[in-house]
Amino acid sequence: MNRAPTRSYPELSVVGVALGALQGVVMTAAFVYIALKLGFGLAGSTVAAIIGFTLLRGVLRRRSIIENNINQTVASGINTASAGVVFTLPALLLLSVDDPSLQGYPIGALIFAAIAGSLMGIVLIIPLRKQMVELERLRFPSGIAVGTLLRSPGEGLTQGALLMVGAAVAAALTLGVNLAFVPEELDLGGLFALPPWLPIALYVSAANLGAGLLSGKGGLPFAAGGVLAWWVISPIAVGAGWVEPIAPLPATVQSGWMAGEIYAEMLRPLGIGLLIGGALAGVFSALPAVTGAMKSLAAAAKVARQRGASPEELPPKWVYAGMGGAFVLMWLSAWFAPGIGFFHALLIAVVGAVWLGLAGVIVATATGHTDISPLSGLSLIAVTLMYFLTGGNVTASILIGVAVCVAINQCADMMSDLKTGHLVGARPRDQQVAQLLLCWVGPLVAIGVLMLLWTLPPDGSPGFGPQSTACLEGTAQCLSAPQGDALQSVLAALSRGDSALDKYISGAALGGALSIFPIGGVAVLVGLAMYLPFSITLGYGVGCLISMGLGKRFGPRFVGRKLVPFAAGLIVGEALIQLAWSLGLLALGGAQ
Repeated sequence: MNRAPTRSYPELSVVGVALGALQGVVMTAAFVYIALKLGFGLAGSTVAAIIGFTLLRGVLRRRSIIENNINQTVASGINTASAGVVFTLPALLLLSVDDPSLQGYPIGALIFAAIAGSLMGIVLIIPLRKQMVELERLRFPSGIAVGTLLRSPGEGLTQGALLMVGAAVAAALTLGVNLAFVPEELDLGGLFALPPWLPIALYVSAANLGAGLLSGKGGLPFAAGGVLAWWVISPIAVGAGWVEPIAPLPATVQSGWMAGEIYAEMLRPLGIGLLIGGALAGVFSALPAVTGAMKSLAAAAKVARQRGASPEELPPKWVYAGMGGAFVLMWLSAWFAPGIGFFHALLIAVVGAVWLGLAGVIVATATGHTDISPLSGLSLIAVTLMYFLTGGNVTASILIGVAVCVAINQCADMMSDLKTGHLVGARPRDQQVAQLLLCWVGPLVAIGVLMLLWTLPPDGSPGFGPQSTACLEGTAQCLSAPQGDALQSVLAALSRGDSALDKYISGAALGGALSIFPIGGVAVLVGLAMYLPFSITLGYGVGCLISMGLGKRFGPRFVGRKLVPFAAGLIVGEALIQLAWSLGLLALGGAQ
């Protein structure tokens, strides 16, 4: 009898899984803060791989590349819940401020929904691995980057040191901002005597700059969206007299009033429309890939029946059991929502699961080609669909939206990690088992950190809840939660028959038109940029330009080996310091 060759290096080890889980918890907490601040999530694979080299190879003297691959797979899998929760749950919290009937949202149902999404996202993508990774050979740029890093162990410790340097720089800058040693916004517009509705300001944020450094050329559409909003659309609107106060205002406040009016009545609805249009265009453009994926799913089931499961993959019964368990959790989360009956919840779960599967394949395919996915737009569509299906039940709509958003983000991350594993010779089955065992951790951490930031005391902490002084005063210190705010605006508009429907439709048409450009997710990025303060968008764009300049001067190897770990340190460093600062304020408030 032939036996499989014994591997001399550990792969699915207790050390690798435990280290990945620890990193995943820390990164989830940090990236929840970042997603609330910048409006988009960040992958944790690169950070986890670098730290894994530092600890596994430098401290524990373990030299298994595939063990480090398990470490980064677990860490990034846990972290994916951060974006899924942050893009949806804040909408329910924000709506509950003005609607007391929404304040009794069921925490248990929320946890069920998030875990259901995490589990469904993993099992949904398992049968498609061979089709996307081995047959279609999609690029998955992040997966290739992490695979290249794992195969370069000699540089792992150096990159770990650079990450620590970046974190130290971010910590110093963040403490300086919090202690008012450095102004939070550098108002450059004042140097040129420009009106407030034409801003030139940079937000002092290491994470903002780090995100731009990581994105490079691919992030320029995001910065371009802010330029389009505030340096093109706004001046045209003011010059054409489209924005005028009903009653005369003093000259000292008129420009500022115009800035707020343009943002609320024009830029926000246009941005939402762009998100929807870009997501719908992604659905139609990905239909061929969806068809191919469904054929692959059927073929995998046929092979499993005829010859049994491949030792490289989990058996189909695991996949079916996972899908069934996730569906039950999704049904329970809908049933526990106020005003939803047994059979109504079943219908909601069926429609949500179908859309989840379609959106998951779309996101995985988009990520495989471009590394950019229309996550927020697809989640926005899901919640809107559920709003009509539930007869306007906001709580049930957002609960299912949480599940969908977590799931489709998990689909993209899981497939990217499987691509990395394919490049380094890892066993897909081990990666899949590791993800399944810990699929519940990320949702719990993400929901916990989000609720912490929502309930922070009003003593200058960087929260986003109604009791935050920064939020009430409208300062930059407040976390803007742009994705959740966009979703909240859509639901509020649907409930009151908002007159901005023409702007939503115009934005959707523009988003569809932008999708003809060969840049993945350009409409989603431009639409999102219209939602953030331009000081953040401009700072991010500066980071993109710096990354492009350094890449041109020193080459892509310098960017991948030196700039990426330093930029990752800037992001993680600021997020962790801000969370520690918030916890400290919370403790002081409780002591008083």
